[in-house]
Amino acid sequence: MKRTADISDFLKPIREKPYQAYLSNALQVADVLDWVLRQLGKSEVWQTSFSISEEFIRRLYFIEKSGLVTRFNLVLDHKATNKTLKLWAFITQVITTTYLADNHSKVLLVKSEKGEMVSIITSQNLTRGNRCESAVVTTDPQIFATLFAQIEDLITNHSVPLNDLFRSRIAAD
Repeated sequence: MKRTADISDFLKPIREKPYQAYLSNALQVADVLDWVLRQLGKSEVWQTSFSISEEFIRRLYFIEKSGLVTRFNLVLDHKATNKTLKLWAFITQVITTTYLADNHSKVLLVKSEKGEMVSIITSQNLTRGNRCESAVVTTDPQIFATLFAQIEDLITNHSVPLNDLFRSRIAAD
């Protein structure tokens, strides 16, 4: 987040406002994830994106180091495989499980140990940019359940675990 920006200028506490949205170049999806985790406490995270950058993984590293993430599940696109494989060693230090699929979605699901759920649908890849990005943030359980079922289907029936792909790439080289 830009140093002059305060997330409360864009989003209200999730328990106060179950549906909210923003369009801004001042927020990054990592800022929103950190904000949600600070409100929910220990949580499991599912995130989908087309691609990921080293800078974003670094942000996730510090978010995970806070102790608020119990498990992190990530789905990236097959088309970004070369970039993803270059970051594999770092990704495996931060992300619990990473999958590759035909994916262009940018969804973030957070479920706390207490059962609270937050869904974030965003335009931002897991990269750092200074462009305007948009997101919808909701605590609606039905939206979470729908997106969760679709992400689980994507993982179970349409993806390759990154570790499997990496091992086959090493064997080919």
